[in-house]
Amino acid sequence: MNVKPIPDEFKSLIEEKLKSFCGREFVFAKFEEFQRTHSKGYFTVVGDAGMGKSTIAAKYVSQHNCPCYFNILAERRNRPEDFLKSIRQQLIQKYGLQGADSVNLHDLLAQAGEKHKQSHENQPLVVMVDALDEVEQPIGAENILHLPEYLPEGVYFFLTRRPYADGQKRLRVQVREEELDLNASEYQSLNLADVKTCIELFLNNPEYQKDLHKWITDRSIEQDKFITEVAAKSENNFMYLRYVLPEIARGYYDNLSLDKLPDGLQDYYWQHWVRMGMENQPQEIQVIVLYIIVEWNTPPISFSDVVAISGKDGYEVEEILKKWREYLKEQTLDEDGEEDKFYRVYHASFLDFLKGQRKLDRKRKLFEEVNQRIAGYVYG
Repeated sequence: MNVKPIPDEFKSLIEEKLKSFCGREFVFAKFEEFQRTHSKGYFTVVGDAGMGKSTIAAKYVSQHNCPCYFNILAERRNRPEDFLKSIRQQLIQKYGLQGADSVNLHDLLAQAGEKHKQSHENQPLVVMVDALDEVEQPIGAENILHLPEYLPEGVYFFLTRRPYADGQKRLRVQVREEELDLNASEYQSLNLADVKTCIELFLNNPEYQKDLHKWITDRSIEQDKFITEVAAKSENNFMYLRYVLPEIARGYYDNLSLDKLPDGLQDYYWQHWVRMGMENQPQEIQVIVLYIIVEWNTPPISFSDVVAISGKDGYEVEEILKKWREYLKEQTLDEDGEEDKFYRVYHASFLDFLKGQRKLDRKRKLFEEVNQRIAGYVYG
């Protein structure tokens, strides 16, 4: 068997997610219990944006070196054909399967499962699939990502997704399935404990330790109270901590008391939006640049395309992108023999926030203007 490390296409994502991993032992314990009590099946972790679902997936993959697929809407890496191609390649390479190029997924899993048992002392085969809610797939009778209705013995899928609205579920199976809803009341105390541990890690992180403790000391706050209050304001959302705690350390909240910190992730985004002056007319070009990144049909978008569509010079666009660097993922790619920087929105929760601005009259007009600019650039 060829033990292949984490797939290159997800390596950087997993490494990034692991930097902020904290706790979540109760999730893994529940999945282990599911495996002990069922010989095969689907186990799904459900939670809101920012609750750490992808980080849970990344941690499991890094610990178990299992086949995996991370759906990424912002990169358009979220179609059934992409998933099937990637998982097929991983299974064939990892288990040295011969003549399996055209075998259906169920039979491929059966072959891989047998090989896995032989080399892992009868341990089950687990396939991790993250962010089912980000899958792009036409409505039809088939399962999402064409996941098998039946599974071979000893094969499990570990899935993550955001909550579905009624009638949106697209996974119908004839094996045992179980969901762990991170928002369920029985897990609130465990979520809270993990959030508090994460805050403690920030307080002891050399990059933020000195400035965070100064902020706390300047306000005569006991550390335990700071941890308790910030945890409550986070609403058990790890993405909130990722943004707010570093910004406290950088002095963004020097004029605020503890009780004035944002309440939840969406309030954080709004406060930051206002603090950056995005509601003021002179900042309209910043809004336009962000909307171009959101509305571009096949993210990521190149720096040169952003400049051309915005109608501004490269220096001005570059300065705007620097201001929002924490919310954008930048990568350097080769396009037509020349290197260029490409950008996409870092996290789905911020993408949701930006798209939500369409409901406001002035922002809706800017969205329409941006789409006209993109259309003129692409088809003009």
